[in-house]
Parts: sequence; structure tokens; C-alpha cells
Amino acid sequence: MRRLRNVKIVATLGPASETYETIRALHEAGADVFRLNMSHGSHEEIREKHRIIRKIEQDLDSPIAILADLQGPKLRVGVFANGAEDLVEGAAFRLDLDDAPGDATRVCLPHPEIFQALEPGARLLVNDGKIRLIVQECGPDFANTTVETGGTISNRKGVNVPDVVLPLAALSEKDRKDLEFVCELGVDWLALSFVQRSKDVFEARALADGRAAILSKIEKPAAIEAFDDILDASDGIMVARGDLGVELPVSAVPPIQKRLVRKCRAAAKPVIVATQMLESMIESPMPTRAEVSDVATAIYEGTDAIMLSAESAAGSYPVESVSTMNKVAIEVEADPTYTQIIAASRSAAGTTVADGIVAAAREIAEKTEIKAICCFTQSGTTGLLTARERPGIPIIAMTSVLGTARRLCLSWGCNCVITPELERFKGAVVAAARAARSGGFAAETDQIVVTAGVPFNVPGTTNILRIAPCDERLIYNMDPG
Repeated sequence: MRRLRNVKIVATLGPASETYETIRALHEAGADVFRLNMSHGSHEEIREKHRIIRKIEQDLDSPIAILADLQGPKLRVGVFANGAEDLVEGAAFRLDLDDAPGDATRVCLPHPEIFQALEPGARLLVNDGKIRLIVQECGPDFANTTVETGGTISNRKGVNVPDVVLPLAALSEKDRKDLEFVCELGVDWLALSFVQRSKDVFEARALADGRAAILSKIEKPAAIEAFDDILDASDGIMVARGDLGVELPVSAVPPIQKRLVRKCRAAAKPVIVATQMLESMIESPMPTRAEVSDVATAIYEGTDAIMLSAESAAGSYPVESVSTMNKVAIEVEADPTYTQIIAASRSAAGTTVADGIVAAAREIAEKTEIKAICCFTQSGTTGLLTARERPGIPIIAMTSVLGTARRLCLSWGCNCVITPELERFKGAVVAAARAARSGGFAAETDQIVVTAGVPFNVPGTTNILRIAPCDERLIYNMDPG
């Protein structure tokens, strides 16, 4: 299904979007990737959503990526005898391992690993940072704090610890079970929550064992500090601005977002900008102007994908939310300023033959009347390298590997086409010309750029670039063998 924009849209599924009709409507409205949030729903509910997506993929003959988002370690306080208490600024408050119900002076924090890592002066943020505690004294089973910002604290509210690297694995026991379940089910991407270091990514990769690509969610200060190593270990990145905005000053998030997007693009790895993009559309059919501007900013930065969370999962207007994102993306990408910004932020090509081929394809396409770049890609690497170039014409990523086509649905500009295994380059050129014509990318009188590798069906061999006509008679006349 051809899109009229290059940035991809990720839509989270949930109670508001669990039927065939709604999920199909989301895809037709613009959703390229569906996110399954493993924090919610049973395995059977996840299995049913997966079945529906694959049925829609088959019915529409349109590759669709499925992203399973693992919950990660959730740090929460215990319960209170009265259900909730008001904490006053300047008051003392104790956190400990005693599972007795809490009161206005203390509560259980059933995470000994937090106490092991705390130091005096460290901050504890409760309920998305609405309550802020400063550690005065701590030990292996307690932390005496002062309330810096007061408010109502209630049962099982989340806790963030921004100032220390916690001795926690990114994968809980639940995550390990979920990971195995979704890999056996057949998802394309695994999102890891609360990644702190590259070791977390390597652990998940070993468990996935090639069955899914690994996407690291950046939502902790420690991940920002270790970002280069995390990026190197990951297949993709999500800038998860929710927890990031809790653990860091909110004013620091926009420049961090811009830096991370640029680094991902330079590394030819897809990046998603997520959280609160069209938040008001959970309840309203129209977004705020500020939200539209936020979505547009991410697109201008060159991100691969923008994501909807509760808007499509639990909101009253899931299809309208996707449609709004789609319209904003089309409008932004039609702006001449967008083209200028993308070109100005393009990094130097790498040093491999494949880097040179895709850079040359983009340059040729931009200086001539070429209508599309058709890249043959087995592992997906050539598709990613072509997307990194952010060419001003469509990318048709052609592959005989369905899994590769699905994973590339997350990458900027990639229109994925499944093709039979090919033995000769002429056959590839013909297949590319047919795909360009049938997809509406080019007419018979137009030309395309074709990139491929010889020998065929071997990953990492991109070594040929050809300007080809879309008229098959001309292709055979040029290369009758």
C-alpha cells in the first residue's frame, strides 16, 4: 500500500482497536507498524491481535511490521493503610522493605536493588515525578528522605530513580516469558524498556536469537550517557519521552531528541519518536496546535517514525489520530523547507561499496528525472542505507524475504515489495520496472535507478547501480542475454 509520505506511523493497539475492522481501518488510514504493549493484555489477547494483523497483511497484500513492547522492570511503592496519604513539602518520609501498610511517615519499597544503589542526595520521583523525595540517609533496607515536592501518594505508584544506574536487568521474569512468546508468535521488532547499558541489549538479542530485531527505548539518563554503545548494540531506537521527561528536566528533552535522531540516522538505524504526540485526541477529535507542531518537529528532524500510544489504543478517536498524523506528515514533507533541512543534515557516506552505491543512487536521482530508487535487499541493510540518504524520490525496497520487508516497514521511505528469488541482474531490472509501474511510482516512459548485488541472494553484496527504463522492451533490447 503506497503512502504519500516517507515518515512511518506506529499505532499502539488496545481496547479501542482490537477488531479486524478497526485495525484494518488504522492501516488504511496510515499505520505502517502496529505496537503490541506487553504491559497490558493476556497472551491470548496478544495472539488474537497478531492473527488479525497478519490476516490484514494477507488481504491487502501489504507487508506490516509488528512491534512487541516489553514491560521492563516496574518499580512501585507498596500499599497504604488508608489507600493514600498527603506528603507535605519539608516533611520526613521513609522507604523500607517492611511490607506493612504505609502511612504519612513511611511506605514499603519492595526493591532491595534500589537501596543498594542509593546515595545521600539522590532523588526519588514518585507518580511520574509529581512527588519528589531527596535521600538524606540510606542503608541496604531503607532510605530516609525529605519531601522536596509534596502531593498525594497512593497505592503502587511508580518510582523513578534518575541519579543512579540501578543493578537491574532490563528483562524481568515476565519479560523473558513474553519475549519467548512473541518471538514464537512471529513479531518483527522487540522494544526493550528501561535500557541502561549495551549489556541489556546483548541479553535480549541472545534470547531472541535472530527471530526479531531489537529496538532500545531511551528513557533513562544512564541510557543517554551510554547511548553510543546502546545504539551500536541495537537494531533501532525509540526516544521514549515519557519517562525521559520525568527523570530529566523537561527542557532537556527536545535537544536530546534532536541529537539522538541524528545519531540514529548517521548509523542507518531506524528511530521512533514517541509519547504524547497527539495526547488530546484520546478524548477530542481534534489535536491541539502544539501537538501538531510537535509531530511536525519530529518529521523535520528526519525521524523514521512517529508513534501513537493511548490515542490509538484506548482513545475515542483511534482512526482519526492516525489520519491526522498522516495528513501532518504529507503537509510537512511537501514543504520546501523540509527538503532543505533534510539535505543539510545528511551525514557523509560511509566507506563501503554499498555506502558508495546508495549515495550515488541518491545523487543521480536528485539531478535527473529518475522517478524511484529500487534497491534489492536480502538482510535489509541496503534498504537501511538507502533510507539513511533520505532521497527526494520514492524508495522501493525489493526482497524475497518476507521478514526483511516487514522490518523495513519501520524505516523512512521504504515501500516494501516481495519478489521471487532472482538469479540474474536483468531479471531484477525487469522486476524493479514492474514494481515501479504497478505501484504508481513511474510510468512506462520513465526511468528508475536499480541497485543490487551479484551474486544474488547473498547479504552484503550490493555492488551494481543501473539507470533503467520502465519499458521492459527497452530493457531486453539493452541486455538481450
